[in-house]
Amino acid sequence: MLLTFAVTTLVMIMIPGPDAALIMRNSLAHGRMAGLLTMLGGLLGLSVHAAAAAVGLSALLVASPTAFTAVRLLGICYLLWLGINALLSSRNKVEHTVEDEPKGSPLLHVRRGLLSNLLNPKVLLLFVTWLPQFLPTHGDTLGQAVLLSSIIAVLYALWFSLYNVIIDKVSALLRKPRVRARIERITGVVLVGFALRLAIQ
Repeated sequence: MLLTFAVTTLVMIMIPGPDAALIMRNSLAHGRMAGLLTMLGGLLGLSVHAAAAAVGLSALLVASPTAFTAVRLLGICYLLWLGINALLSSRNKVEHTVEDEPKGSPLLHVRRGLLSNLLNPKVLLLFVTWLPQFLPTHGDTLGQAVLLSSIIAVLYALWFSLYNVIIDKVSALLRKPRVRARIERITGVVLVGFALRLAIQ
């Protein structure tokens, strides 16, 4: 059962989403460490969701249409802000190189990753609908929930660490100003697209 959970969860994590777009953007714009810090923020977001699910807060949030809608709207607004910011910044990429740009504070990258996961209703539903299917009906439910949440976090860290390394290996090409400008535009469109899809679901 754990193997089924791990494999299926890994596939879900690997499906491109806001995390992948954000980590790639930050890694290209500010370097490999920025990508890792963004991933760390995502891990913190997962931890918050896992803790909330363990004590039943996530279930209460989903059960309350008003509260769930509030989280959903915040997530939509945040993705829209990230997408529009990427689109606007793409205008300057042709004239500037990576060395010309400020690295940004480590906390900024962590905060972006944290908010990306924290305000993502799909991550919330992962812990409320997917994870409970693998919990025992009797016995140490909390212990099993912690174990499954840890598996999610480890798989998330492993996949996005590898993803960040791949981005770093091809960064010489991807960091060319014109290429980066296109990537910024594509990332902006993707993030806005995720926000719009979230809005209509």
